[in-house]
Amino acid sequence: MGYDAARIEVLEGPDAFRKRPGMWVGSVTERGLHQLVFEVVSRAVNEVPGAGACSVDVTLTADGGVRVADDGPGVPFEAWAVGEGGGPGLEAQLTSLCTEPAPSGRHVVGVAHFGGGIRVVNALSSRLTAEVRRDGVRRVQEHARGAALAPPSAVGPATGTGTTLAFWPDAEIFETTMCSFGVLAERFRQLAFLNPGLEISLTDERPARGARVVRFRLPDGVRDFVAALDAETGAGLEPEVIGFEREDPRMAGTMEVALVWSRFREERVRGFANSRATAEGGTHLDGFRDGVLAAVTAHARRRGLLTDADPAPAADRIGEGLTAIVSVKLDRPEYLGSTHGLLGGVTVRTCVEEAVRDHLGGWFEEHPERAADVVERILRTEPYPVA
Repeated sequence: MGYDAARIEVLEGPDAFRKRPGMWVGSVTERGLHQLVFEVVSRAVNEVPGAGACSVDVTLTADGGVRVADDGPGVPFEAWAVGEGGGPGLEAQLTSLCTEPAPSGRHVVGVAHFGGGIRVVNALSSRLTAEVRRDGVRRVQEHARGAALAPPSAVGPATGTGTTLAFWPDAEIFETTMCSFGVLAERFRQLAFLNPGLEISLTDERPARGARVVRFRLPDGVRDFVAALDAETGAGLEPEVIGFEREDPRMAGTMEVALVWSRFREERVRGFANSRATAEGGTHLDGFRDGVLAAVTAHARRRGLLTDADPAPAADRIGEGLTAIVSVKLDRPEYLGSTHGLLGGVTVRTCVEEAVRDHLGGWFEEHPERAADVVERILRTEPYPVA
């Protein structure tokens, strides 16, 4: 049987998302369900890119819905005026297949991995309510499976400003509509560590014994992140987390790095690019390891712990007992793969390597006793003692 243009089915509106939901959120399991939440949180966090501090409250409602509220200026339902940033209004973002590209650059917080936007959330939800608080008025619009049921309407006065989206994932599409509190809480904790100006809360109203709430605001950024990861091992060695921030125009971005060595033998090094976890690694982590190796080797040779004839320590020895966070924020990140799990870019590797080598080398010189303890442990041939 032949295949010609007559057999092509053109999907329009929400059907374009509902026909193949896995293309837009990865799966119809719990993992895809969480991507819906991350898409809405992404919109809230990035309502005013680069504007600094903001607050986002996420609630898992007792009836199976998810409500995400922010304290931004409130997105008008109609198109934004040029003086207000331009771009499509909230109604178009929720329903149109042809809205403008999502904002990008180092100041945009990457939350979701697929980037389909809130129109995907609307299409894959049985119901969605959008509320905007702006100019002293509350306006609301209801949607069902991606389609607006009526134009936006004013429902009363507003206190403050902001946007709230509440949605109920469609049970006809997803295998489960129950989000994991633990998975969401961990992702929001990461976002707070990586973006010190962000305050984000998660409330679960589903438990019969009463709601549970967690709130994250972590002003010390990745230093706090490393300290928290190291505390989980229960095997501290260094009392001070080594950390620095640097901007490098060669890679058109910034880096934030923190690390500490402990008696815990496992390496715990995590990388992030524009606030997204790079589970498969990438050039920022390669550069970090290159820089640590260079700093340790140079210090060992200066202190006579290695001669010029001795080889540098093995790379796996450098990582023993090392806990670190490497976060880069780039104007033009080069991801190798659609889910942003692997970061490319040769320049990123070079910049991170140089920065880590210089900063860690300087720290070694300023703290000779602690540096000697760390470097000597790395140079030992026997395994680390277990605390």
